[in-house]
Amino acid sequence: MPPDSSRTDDGTTQLLRGGSLILLIGMAAIGLLISVLGGVSVEGAHNNLGWLALIVGSMCLPFGLMLTALGFAKWLRNRGLARKP
Repeated sequence: MPPDSSRTDDGTTQLLRGGSLILLIGMAAIGLLISVLGGVSVEGAHNNLGWLALIVGSMCLPFGLMLTALGFAKWLRNRGLARKP
């Protein structure tokens, strides 16, 4: 039985790739903030680049996690549908 074209091109791989890329960018920004750009104190970052990294990380981490979770859920659903006779 040939694979259903609607199931093979439903955007799952795009969600997984895009979400994981955005998640990695956010993790890199936070990692750079903590290790290279002076860290974060109670008042916030210590310099302008630190603030920029904090903003990028604060945007990318939740959005990338959401996209990756949605892509993973779609992948699990497609896997379950493919197993049904």
